Amino acid sequence: MGSNEISLKPSTEIANVTSDDVHSIIKKTLLNVREDMLDNPYIEEALRVLPVSGYRSAIGAFWNAVVDDLRNKIMFRSISLFNKEMQLGREIKTYEDFQNYVNDDQLIEGAYKIGVIGWEASKVLRHAKETRHIFSGHPKSSDPSIIKVLAVMDDCVKYVLNEEYPMQIIDIDEYITLMSTEDYDRNAIGIENALGDLPDRYKNELANKLFTAYIHQNSSTILRSNIEFSSPILWKVLPKEVKIQIVRRIDQEITRGNSTSIELAFSFIKNVGGNVYLSLNSKKYIVEPIINELEANLDVFNIEDKCVKELERFESSIPVDLLPRYVNALTQTYVGHIGGSAYFARTDFFSDGASVRIPGMFEKFDDTAADAFINAIKTNRRLKQRISNSAKMRRLRSLGNIVLERVSENYHDKQLLMYLVDETKEREFFEAIKG
Repeated sequence: MGSNEISLKPSTEIANVTSDDVHSIIKKTLLNVREDMLDNPYIEEALRVLPVSGYRSAIGAFWNAVVDDLRNKIMFRSISLFNKEMQLGREIKTYEDFQNYVNDDQLIEGAYKIGVIGWEASKVLRHAKETRHIFSGHPKSSDPSIIKVLAVMDDCVKYVLNEEYPMQIIDIDEYITLMSTEDYDRNAIGIENALGDLPDRYKNELANKLFTAYIHQNSSTILRSNIEFSSPILWKVLPKEVKIQIVRRIDQEITRGNSTSIELAFSFIKNVGGNVYLSLNSKKYIVEPIINELEANLDVFNIEDKCVKELERFESSIPVDLLPRYVNALTQTYVGHIGGSAYFARTDFFSDGASVRIPGMFEKFDDTAADAFINAIKTNRRLKQRISNSAKMRRLRSLGNIVLERVSENYHDKQLLMYLVDETKEREFFEAIKG
């Protein structure tokens, strides 16, 4: 049993409790009330009437303490958020407005929606409210028992009066305005606390507004820099469906045709790590031009480095119809070429930067990608010519080892891969790729 719970005797025993027993249980209950609530006038009133069996009044007083606490917590957390969620037809600004215009059901619902209380608390408090309505609001109802009083007190304390004030919620519009200035505090812990505590609806709204602000051509570099810093933190706490919705906004930007906005949209998604959610259309839009550039610049090492680095972002989500070209280009880049140089005492040339990345990209292969690898070996004449050199064959063998580890147990061309990785089976390998 947790420290905040009250250990009550079974009902058959409580029916026979003495006044001393009741006093002891009440004392234990009050030990769990927050210190700042101990002098609350409603709780003090309950304590005055309980010794004289004023059970109706005690239930009403304890419920009033809950209402008082919820109002203050809502005002502390975000009154503007409460107004947005509840839409009561008039703006609630003060404590008196709660008294005049917000009933108990609306108070509980609003407290739940903005994160002052949890789902379980909202259900229990509605039951406690009905108990108060029956016994404190209707004098002709039957007399409540001490069991009923203690149960109401227990619920009120456990779910509200023992709970600390929630964290304050940021105003989204004010937060984005602050992000446009150099006064924005780029403290990861502070940002995580501010953004992670938002209700899901407002995480969604903030994420979409950050995306919109980032791709807007008039946004300042300060704002974009701050968005780049904070958006990955927010991204971690977004529901999957929200991540998909934001990433798919790239398709809308592609349709509009503004190249600057499209480039910024892809940059935002790359920064938060959302490439996995790109649609097929978006993937082809960004990946195909990179493959085109790589194919057109094989053996131009600086361009190979750049293209492979860009393709690495999409290593797990290459469109199937682009996969053969993607694998073929990576394989040729990694194998490199044989040549001479007046500056280097070597004949085995390849892009150093790209060669560091490509093995890791091959580690994302499946059977379909393995098919593309084998097809490149069988059909690419230039690649066949280059691997006739032992140094180039060793580099191809390195890739073959990775692919062999990745394919399924019953992969149909496993034998060819086994020939490739076995130095003693080179003759069988070259015989197998003839044609």
